[in-house]
Amino acid sequence: MESGGVAVKRTTRGRRRSSRNGRAASVGKMCRSRICSRSPLHRRKLGGGEALEEQERPEDNGSEDDMFVDYGSFSGDSSLLATEEALMQKYAQSPDFVLGSKTLESRTAVQESNLKPQDDDDPEHLPSSQFSRYKTEYNKEDNEPSTSELSTAALADPTRTKSFKDRLKSAMTGNARAPATLMSKSKELKEAAVAEETGLAEGTADASFLDIGPFYGLPTKVKELLVKCRGIEKLYEWQHDCLTLDSLKQRKNLIYSLPTSGGKTLVAEILILRELLCRKMDVLMILPYVAIVQEKVGNLSGFGMELDFLVEEYAGSKGKIPPVKRRLKKSLYVSTIEKGHSLVNSLIETGRISDLGLVVVDELHMIGEGNRGAILEMTLAKIIYASKTTQIIGMSATLSNVGDLQKFLKAEYYTSNFRPVELKEYVKIQDSIYEVDSTAEDGFRFARPLDYKYSSNLQKADPDHLIALATEVIPEYSCLIFCPTKKNCENVAQKICKYLNRENKTRREREKRDLIEDLTSICNGSLCPVLKRTIPFGVAYHHSGLTNDERKQIEEAYSSGILCLLACTSTLAAGVNLPARRVILRAPYVATEFMKKNQYKQMIGRAGRAGIDSAGESILIAEAKDKQLVRNLVHSPLESCYSNLLLGCHRGIRSLVLSLVGLKIATSVGEVYSFMGSTLLHVQQTQLLPKRESLWDVTVEVLQWLKQNGLLKEGAKCESEQHNLEITHLGQATYKGSVDLAYCDKLYADLKKGLEGLILETCLHLLYLITPYDMVSQCTPNWMIYFKQYNQLTPVEQQVVAAVGVPESFIAKKASGQAIKKVVDSDTAGRLYLSFVLHALLKETNIWSVAEKFNTSRGFVQTLLNSAAAFSSSILHFCEELDEFWVYKALFTELSKKLTYCVKAELIPLMEVAGVLEARAKQLYNAGYKALAHLANANPEVLVKTIEHMSRRQARQIVSSAKMLLAEKAASLQEEAEALLQIPADIP
Repeated sequence: MESGGVAVKRTTRGRRRSSRNGRAASVGKMCRSRICSRSPLHRRKLGGGEALEEQERPEDNGSEDDMFVDYGSFSGDSSLLATEEALMQKYAQSPDFVLGSKTLESRTAVQESNLKPQDDDDPEHLPSSQFSRYKTEYNKEDNEPSTSELSTAALADPTRTKSFKDRLKSAMTGNARAPATLMSKSKELKEAAVAEETGLAEGTADASFLDIGPFYGLPTKVKELLVKCRGIEKLYEWQHDCLTLDSLKQRKNLIYSLPTSGGKTLVAEILILRELLCRKMDVLMILPYVAIVQEKVGNLSGFGMELDFLVEEYAGSKGKIPPVKRRLKKSLYVSTIEKGHSLVNSLIETGRISDLGLVVVDELHMIGEGNRGAILEMTLAKIIYASKTTQIIGMSATLSNVGDLQKFLKAEYYTSNFRPVELKEYVKIQDSIYEVDSTAEDGFRFARPLDYKYSSNLQKADPDHLIALATEVIPEYSCLIFCPTKKNCENVAQKICKYLNRENKTRREREKRDLIEDLTSICNGSLCPVLKRTIPFGVAYHHSGLTNDERKQIEEAYSSGILCLLACTSTLAAGVNLPARRVILRAPYVATEFMKKNQYKQMIGRAGRAGIDSAGESILIAEAKDKQLVRNLVHSPLESCYSNLLLGCHRGIRSLVLSLVGLKIATSVGEVYSFMGSTLLHVQQTQLLPKRESLWDVTVEVLQWLKQNGLLKEGAKCESEQHNLEITHLGQATYKGSVDLAYCDKLYADLKKGLEGLILETCLHLLYLITPYDMVSQCTPNWMIYFKQYNQLTPVEQQVVAAVGVPESFIAKKASGQAIKKVVDSDTAGRLYLSFVLHALLKETNIWSVAEKFNTSRGFVQTLLNSAAAFSSSILHFCEELDEFWVYKALFTELSKKLTYCVKAELIPLMEVAGVLEARAKQLYNAGYKALAHLANANPEVLVKTIEHMSRRQARQIVSSAKMLLAEKAASLQEEAEALLQIPADIP
């Protein structure tokens, strides 16, 4: 932040702070002018940030006459007083003297000009709080008798007239005796300024809020950064209304909901900056996916460097648990749902949850989506219960039962239908297009016929007129086609290119060629044949079968206009923001299930690009037999969000109760039940629980299950005659590692068995132990490949296979299709197969070649790698709580790091930077940027010239992210050093 001047905190405690030069100087001069009107003692002029000179208290001689007996003249010239007195008497006796004469008015104007701010102290430059106070003060002065009126009244009545000398002596004596001089001038100025701000702070719930600028309490620099980095010059009206809500000023929790592309994220970011800069508190931002976390870290790192706060990534295996306690800077933790839960647990355990001033949840509707929704509910419930000072802000485009969520979060609600670009919804049935219109008789209003001249071959190839609908907007505008499956995405992309005009290939030809070269380089010379055919036409597909590097390249090419059409799955709608002029829904299905309203809204919400398109449109292609289902879909309300704590045999509530006891939030049945009152499940219990079952019954049943499975135990009885609940070592390890209760026993058994004969000559045994249990169901082994890979193992690696319980004969018989007599656990065999994939990855570090070797998609290999890295981090925390597994700690620490990056060791420092993936890391390393410090001190312009196909935006983002990471590491080391040197308070 800018420094200098006197600054004032809006609180009765009157803490000092740094503020902006101009504004602080204005405050100082205002305060001085008021004090000077009471005390004309010698003072030293304040500069920007200049210290105030302390004044000594004058001696009190007890007599007004004696005190100034030797000061009858100024500078030894007594004639000045006599002349002034004679003039005043002359004017009093003059017949021309009238009340309010110009002479007195002009003299009064000069006096008042010394009291009010000059041009350089323009009150409009003050913070809003100080400006309103300024207006009150001077309006009050206007209503009081003016100096001229008082002077004239005294002159008109000779009995009230004193000599100028007598009045001067009297004023000086009064000032000298005034109690205000008992304190130093600097202290007096500070208290006057504090009193000024305190008047406004009274009645405000958030007394600790520090108004440091005109932009919603933030400095002008924030506004300038938004213009520079985001191109945002003005906020939408709804954004202003939301940011000035009374509920936010009173620090109430808030849920706000707007259509996609309405600008929700900007409001959240301004609130985050206010919390970091004005209230000096840490902030947690919870986002749904790893890719969005990484994107947000990159976007906000530049703000962090400019405004002096840290941005820390918590996704996958990244993020220190518990976070480093920082005294010098505040932190913004950007996390996934799972990592956010672990972080909150650690803050509660270390007694630091009150350091968290604000929690922002994006896509709040995900609280109703399966196991991840249960984890999000647990996180928010713990924050509500454990910290009364942490504010929660939730946002979403698709919320229905807001009332339940309001009760759960104890939140206010704000909503608007604002959309920067108008969205028109259409449905295509057979050869007609209908506009969605709720006022029409059947919900649809005929818009236009499809009158395309298709050849017989084209009619057979494209009966849904998908090609015609796409070519109405491309290549001049962009188009997204959402498909039910990944395979359908690839087929649609190829089909469209087959019938596109060849002239499309000449459009931005060079840039398309560069994109193909980049993708080929990423895949080590192997480019997907589908992308190789479609990219020259400006078309590509986008789904989870691509690697992270490939997806990032395709997203950037689409955003920059190199690609004009993407055939994608529904996951794109919930991921990064890629808007389009037209959105086409290939069918009202996601995989084999009929589409939900939430999914439909998210997909069509991508239509219309603010600042580019005047309108956006969506077209849902449906068959005649589905017309009624489609009508219900487009006109039905959004699906309600329901608690998922009871999902999967009460998995969620069991994990919740276990962690409550582990964190000592609850240590008895009564306390556990009391906490359940803070959950969404409590709000919705009448809807979710069977009629004869209460939440108390569920709580007791869950506690009984946890005891039976050795995760909790009963301790001594407490005052209420209930047994204290205590967590076992296994229970402690399970909740600390965030291990799914369905697998904790299996994990413990596998780790215990591993100790009996852990083979460390190869990493295969360790890889088997960290292979995620829940990935087994997503992959069916190809037994021929399984057997082939087994035969390529070294003898030591084959010993690992036998040690985990999968004999060679079993694999051979499965490959040859022979009958199996000896039973082998299918989950064990499946995990071992996946560990073969991970083993090949660590040896080759090339996802493409490994995917080909195992005949699976490179996207699945990428997902497996990311899941294994996250699970290894969980197992590490699991082992840290069990002394018997001490040997695993060092082993899993190093393995987790390898899996996180899965590249050669020299590239890891570069890949720690947000937004730098393997392909970019190789480019940077080859260009001489071999360390984090190189990137942090790089010139973005030089990077653009040196690194192929790097835009200025990407270069600036990489440099700012590197600077942020370097600052974070330096701050951690500094904090550690200061903690070591700190003198303990409990020295004997």
